[in-house]
Amino acid sequence: MTLTDDFMEDRDRRERTGLDECIFCASKSIDQISRIVGQIFEEGRRVLLTRLTPEQYAKLPKETKAVITYDALSNTAVVGEPIELNRSLLVAIVSGGTSDLPIVAEAAKTLEYYGYVASVFQDLGVAGLWRIVDAAPALQNFPIIIAVAGMDAALPTVLAGLVPSVVIAVPTSVGYGVTAGGQAALNSLLSSCVPGVTVVNIDNGFGAASAAIRVLNAGNF
Repeated sequence: MTLTDDFMEDRDRRERTGLDECIFCASKSIDQISRIVGQIFEEGRRVLLTRLTPEQYAKLPKETKAVITYDALSNTAVVGEPIELNRSLLVAIVSGGTSDLPIVAEAAKTLEYYGYVASVFQDLGVAGLWRIVDAAPALQNFPIIIAVAGMDAALPTVLAGLVPSVVIAVPTSVGYGVTAGGQAALNSLLSSCVPGVTVVNIDNGFGAASAAIRVLNAGNF
């Protein structure tokens, strides 16, 4: 069904895949975002917006801002009322460093949109190996772990060697020199010697959370 002249919503995606179509705001105009949000709000439905920058948010009309809940750290927003949250120990998000926090937040907000509260373990980079070793007993309680790391992105590989959980790795663009932009982190994770690590694209916290939702749906947690 066409919502605007240039946007056709995939209304049946949740029924087919267990995941909603979310609104990727990068490269969309303010007018496009406003029209999409307005139509969805008028129909009384929920939707997650991703990659909505503070600069874009500041330019949105006040009537659009009034119907969304915006989080600047994760660059996400939600149209519609919040749903009841499952606070069981199902998904942990582990970061290599504080600089990875925006991607951690994107993953956490995506999970929250679907009704899951993630437990966040921040700043467990392998340069201080004791940190991940100390956290490992607690992390073993989670069936799914999203591991977020830049630089050489060693954290997800080390973590996957310590716990039986599904590990979903997110390489980030955090770094400098040869690690700038995240390509080194991505290549490192794709080269992991630990079998079974799932790897998503650079800075893709949304994709990692979506993968976690698929696992949760398939496992009937």
